[in-house]
Amino acid sequence: MKLATLNDGTRDGQLAVVSRDLKTAHLADGIAPTLQKALDDWTFIAPQLDLLYQTINSGRGHRAFDFDPANCLAPLPRSSARVAGVSYLQQIERACKAAGREVPADLRETPRLYQGASDNFLGACADIELAHVEWGIDYEAGLAVITDDVAMAATPDQAQMGIKLLMLFNDITLRNVAAEEAGTGFGFLQAKPAVACSPVAITPDELGDAWRGGRVHLPLRSSVNGKLAGQPNAGADMTFNYPQLLAHLCRTRPVRAGAVISAGGVANKEVKKGFSSIVDRRTQEIIADGAASTPYLQFGDSLRIEMLGDDGKSVFGAIEQNVRQFDGRRARPA
Repeated sequence: MKLATLNDGTRDGQLAVVSRDLKTAHLADGIAPTLQKALDDWTFIAPQLDLLYQTINSGRGHRAFDFDPANCLAPLPRSSARVAGVSYLQQIERACKAAGREVPADLRETPRLYQGASDNFLGACADIELAHVEWGIDYEAGLAVITDDVAMAATPDQAQMGIKLLMLFNDITLRNVAAEEAGTGFGFLQAKPAVACSPVAITPDELGDAWRGGRVHLPLRSSVNGKLAGQPNAGADMTFNYPQLLAHLCRTRPVRAGAVISAGGVANKEVKKGFSSIVDRRTQEIIADGAASTPYLQFGDSLRIEMLGDDGKSVFGAIEQNVRQFDGRRARPA
């Protein structure tokens, strides 16, 4: 099934079930007011949501209405935890090659994770508002899973059972700020403003055969200012799958329902399919030409991230954002 959170003026929005073709929606107010409430009692709530999903797909939802992604918050506007992994290790290998460094010896043995801010996820059509273009504004197109409760020391097979939903993820990164923070020896914070999510989150069964091995085997398309930047396959060269990332996170602690786990920007070993971030393109330019030529995002730029199924139809809906300069005057109380 496909779930969205509509903007009703509250922090957590209103849960809605969306048709498979993303054309209509139906409020889930009689089942669960928010997605977090649904996740907190998923075993009981999910079958009721699925029944409503079947109803609107059959055209029998008497309270169905046109679905508008612009009226959506993130599927989960805030979460119990947000953890990011790096599963497309060819990006690290390319970065090491460009910088003349050795690749870490254990790169492909142990997943690398960091915990980011989870108090504010952006809707799919929300602007990317930042104060300074000199911060090096970059997008990072990937996917994330949303979990149920997962016990400490869970195996990857057990962790996979805890994966309830998937969504697209634009992990916005300020590359020049990241370089400064990396030098402190602590994790990223200022370099990682609010990320954006697809209009809907979907259950894994919606992917059919494309969901196998704990990976999504479909291309992820990114466009900047209407020009295709890349469409690498999300499953082809993913070293650590989502169950492995989640099991690694659970090594020393349990994970609570509503945790969001991402796997980094999608990348393939072969660069002919393009890139899911500007920094990865710049790295390849350094390798090939000795210098990077692609600029980071500028104010006024537009961005689109979308995944199409084998039938050519949008799976999650599109993330469509504009980059604009933050006006601090609008954030001050009157």
